Order: sequence, then C-alpha cells, then structure tokens
Amino acid sequence: MIIQSQAVVLKSFSYSNTSIIARCFTREMGKISVIVHGAKKKNQQKSAYFQPASYVDLVFYFKETREIQTVSKTSFVQTWPHLQNDLKKIAYVLSVIELTDKTVIDRDPHKELFDELVSAIRMFDSRDDRLNLVFWHFELRLLSLLGFKPDFEKRSFSGLTLPNPFAGPNSRELLNGLQNNAPELLKDIPITKKDRAVISDYLTTYLKYHFDGLNKLKSFEVLKQVLV
Repeated sequence: MIIQSQAVVLKSFSYSNTSIIARCFTREMGKISVIVHGAKKKNQQKSAYFQPASYVDLVFYFKETREIQTVSKTSFVQTWPHLQNDLKKIAYVLSVIELTDKTVIDRDPHKELFDELVSAIRMFDSRDDRLNLVFWHFELRLLSLLGFKPDFEKRSFSGLTLPNPFAGPNSRELLNGLQNNAPELLKDIPITKKDRAVISDYLTTYLKYHFDGLNKLKSFEVLKQVLV
C-alpha cells in the first residue's frame, strides 16, 4: 500500500554505506520508521530531507508486517532558515522533538499533536524572544492531547507530591494562560527568573510521572546548559 503523509523527522542514522533509517512522526499514521535507499550517494540530495525537525511530505510503501517502511519520494513542506545558526532555537526544537519521540507510541496517529509540533517548530524558527512560552505551551498541549491534562490545584499523586506551580510571582497567570491560549497572547505578562524555575520544575516533574523514559532526555540537559 502506498501512503502519502506530512511528517516531522525525529531522528535518523546511517544504514550501510548508502542508506538512512529515520524515525518520523507522520500526520496520518503516527510514529513510524522508514528506510531511504541510496540517500548518501554523492549524486543524491535525499539525506537533507532527513535531518531532525525536517518538515517533509513523504510517499512510502507501507506493509503492516514490516517494522521499517520504504520511502519512495520526499519533498520539503517548509524549511526553517532561522534555526541553523541559533543554538538556543536548536536546543528548544530538539527538546520538543525528543519529547514527542519518547511519549508517542508507534503507529498511533495524533493529528492534533502533529499540528502542535509543527506550530511549535514554526514559532521557534520565526520568534526571537520568550521562546520558553512556546516550549511550555507545547508541553501542556502534549499532556492534554495524550490524556494527562494537568489540574494545577491537584498536587498529590500516588508516590509523588508535585512542586507548587504557583510559587512564582506570575506563574499562576502564565500557566492558566498557556493552558487556554496561544503563547503570543501572553506577551504582556512578565516572566521572572523564579517563574521560569517554578514552571519548568512543575512541568518536568509532571511529565516524568506520567511517562517512562524521560529521566535522561539529552536535549533537556543541553537546553538547561544553553539557558544558563
């Protein structure tokens, strides 16, 4: 069966001397793995399509019994010209990419989450300030769409007491705003150093409670170092 779908590349690595295997979050089929034959040949440009965060249109041969699908055609839907030379933007983008990869299971479509991921990457590419609002908004949307929408008043779970999300001077207004609005609508709310620490700690703790495998996210560690 031939399938066409928009996709965001989550991860890729070399396979043999000429091919690439990539993990992609597709809009139509969720997370899948694909092989791109001949992608690394000198006369081919296919490898450029399969860098992390690439937003592409994929045509691939899908077989239910096969773990890795075969790519037929690829083209860019949109490129991100402002990401390449900005370490902070790259760190944020890789964080939402890795978070998506670690929380979404294979072949489980989440079209709305896919759209949120693309929207977040687009904002990271186009904006230069208050990128933490975009990041926190994506974390909240991911939690909500995967069935774990936070109730900020509920602090206790089995074996865990969450940090107080309202301990910052503006964290209550920011979190409630992010839960219900797009980040650009919160441009007039100040973000203090305390707000950043409180909101980041709360969301990271909440995510780790609900999803296994989030204790060692490399991109989160890089993001912390970049933002110091």
